[in-house]
Amino acid sequence: MAAGGWTCATLAEKTEVDPKSVERWLNLGRTPRRTTAMRAAEARGEDVHALWPALRQARPARAVSPELVGLYDQRANLPVSAFADLFRQARERIDVLVYAAVFLHEAYPRLNDVLRECATDGCAVRIALGDADSPNVRQRGQEERFGHGIESRCRLALMHYRPLLGVPGVEVRTHGSTLYNSLYRADDQLLVNAHVWGVNAYGAPLWHLRRHGDGGVFDTYADSFDAVWATARPVEG
Repeated sequence: MAAGGWTCATLAEKTEVDPKSVERWLNLGRTPRRTTAMRAAEARGEDVHALWPALRQARPARAVSPELVGLYDQRANLPVSAFADLFRQARERIDVLVYAAVFLHEAYPRLNDVLRECATDGCAVRIALGDADSPNVRQRGQEERFGHGIESRCRLALMHYRPLLGVPGVEVRTHGSTLYNSLYRADDQLLVNAHVWGVNAYGAPLWHLRRHGDGGVFDTYADSFDAVWATARPVEG
């Protein structure tokens, strides 16, 4: 203030307060009300938070996403029938992004029938499986101490889905991307199996999402599926 030729009286006049209030700001470290502080900062050409850091409002804690339906400690806590039931509800699209996920067919042998029926009713079905020859698949096997087992399971998964090749509305592709999450989508619902380093997928958390407007968590995962799908190779019949 002194360098700019300001006095308590002149600043008080600009901010419409008593000069004693300005003195208390300077000498006692008092913080003015926000509207007064804004007028004072504007008059001085300063940032209000630089003058009075206490006026910075702490960012409120974000609420739990409205898209979160449920959270499971482990994928194994959700019965396989829940996956089939989710797919059965789909009317427009079913997307599956995994390396193998052979547990679906092993525990629910009618899975292909469910997918075929959905496709017959006009639902677009896209299945993206891990390429058994991909370095990323082999790396995952080493990290999970599963060895070549995961490569074998990728081939087994492809064998399970082969009967669907040629079915109108069903596409099966293989991908070699790093699998950060396994995704199981049915229209606006999504099961996300979040992978954890060194942990087999069945022991990793899973959350159930339901789309709630544009640009949410659901769309983030849906976009990631589309990105992987664009790089995946179609499986020939």
